[in-house]
Amino acid sequence: MLTNETSVLLRAIQRAGNEIAKLQREGFTAAYKANHDPLTTADLAANQILQEELLGCFPHDGWLSEETVDNFNRLHCKRVWVVDPIDGTKEYILGIPEYAISVALIEAGIPILAAVFNPATNELYHAIKNQGAWLNHYPIKCNCSAQMKLTILASRTEFANGDWNSFAEQNVIKPMGSIAYKLALIASGQAHATFSLGPKSEWDIAAGVLLVQQAGGIATDQYQRDFTFNQLHTRVNSIVASSQEIFPIIYAQIKTEARGVVYA
Repeated sequence: MLTNETSVLLRAIQRAGNEIAKLQREGFTAAYKANHDPLTTADLAANQILQEELLGCFPHDGWLSEETVDNFNRLHCKRVWVVDPIDGTKEYILGIPEYAISVALIEAGIPILAAVFNPATNELYHAIKNQGAWLNHYPIKCNCSAQMKLTILASRTEFANGDWNSFAEQNVIKPMGSIAYKLALIASGQAHATFSLGPKSEWDIAAGVLLVQQAGGIATDQYQRDFTFNQLHTRVNSIVASSQEIFPIIYAQIKTEARGVVYA
């Protein structure tokens, strides 16, 4: 049932969200990693809170976080927490409310519990395998209505680069920040689909994948392969997510329009 794990996770993610909201009001510092991704004191504060709360209650679980040096002992753990303390740090720095904290509990490579929290909008999503998905504790479902034009959430960077131009005639394209938040929005039916044909990290998508699946949708890579998490190499090649009814339409568009392009 994961009752205890769910309670601890929701408490921890809200505590972390309150802390990064406080830092956004009162001030934070930012630097850049070797790969040029931004890193703020808010990322580190959220990571510390989540690690203390989750591993404090479940000390035998493994840990994989964007902001923690990887400990490969996780590969031998029965369960592993996969964490992005702030997915959408660029948006967080700019004050754009399209970032989120993303946490998934993985067992045998599969997400069994997940939460995505956007403290700027006070949207708390969570899902439990074989039990459902919720937004602020109300059940959610993917949008399965096939309209003349589908609403697709796109990466702001990819959109600015023109990667979505070939999809714009058939669909309504909405640029959006965090991929974890985009997946949560798909799970709650606020858009039809999202996809990114470039590499992502496990912590970007693990929680969102379970949200979409438990809301009646499909989330795979661009070759329709299911994800297996807690891998030695933590990058995945792409992600495509929508309701089951919309997925064949989206996949057909990708095959037609993308023509093998791999996005940066």
